[in-house]
Amino acid sequence: MKTLIIEDEEYAARRLANMIRECDPTIQIVNTFASVKESVEWLKNNAQPELIFLDIQLEDDLSFAIFEQVQVRSKIIFTTAFDEYAIKAFKLNSIDYLLKPINKEELCRAIDKFRAWSAESTPVIDAVMLRGLLNPQPVYRERFMVTVGDKLKPINVSDIAYFFSTAGITFVVMHSKVQYSLDFSLDNLKDILNPRDFFRVNRQFLVGLKSIEKVVVYPKSRLKLVLNPPTDDDLFVSIDKAPEFKQWLDGE
Repeated sequence: MKTLIIEDEEYAARRLANMIRECDPTIQIVNTFASVKESVEWLKNNAQPELIFLDIQLEDDLSFAIFEQVQVRSKIIFTTAFDEYAIKAFKLNSIDYLLKPINKEELCRAIDKFRAWSAESTPVIDAVMLRGLLNPQPVYRERFMVTVGDKLKPINVSDIAYFFSTAGITFVVMHSKVQYSLDFSLDNLKDILNPRDFFRVNRQFLVGLKSIEKVVVYPKSRLKLVLNPPTDDDLFVSIDKAPEFKQWLDGE
């Protein structure tokens, strides 16, 4: 049975190789690589082994990047010091996930588990699925809690027209024209709201798409916004943000 070790720490790779041979002397380690680039090149040009021992953080990238460049049919045993990747690894149909420093008994059990798997259960890791795991869709805020008197009141983001900041206080203005103070800065809000729905037009305002009634073009590409509910003063898009704002309006 042939195997491949992909590990960027030379000592760890040697130690792992020795333990593999102790667990099963019949296993042939055909090669050892330290990078995604080397691994991809080899896998594209050689018959894939039955099993790969795969570290997650390699010298040039996370090892998950390998599966975006070549279809890997080998079974995988992940070896890493970082357990934060465990769930992601198991979603890739790995045989096992071993935390460093690797324990010989656990390694031997993982190899036994590999032996027990049938040929039909060989994982085929799909790059589209992998991209979804590595770049999950962000979860944006759907509601906030605001203080009204001595009570807390939930408000839905879908009911918000825009946010503005003045004198260090952030306010949220609802489509119903009611406004509340909010314990978030505009910088924070920009990161937790869906960018398709809200845009930071200048230092003071973060506006919702549905609140924009009119965009008036002034000389030198200045853009004035007319919002509903209306703002107390004229609202202009920062000159440096105008090109990006136009793209946002176009849905790009």
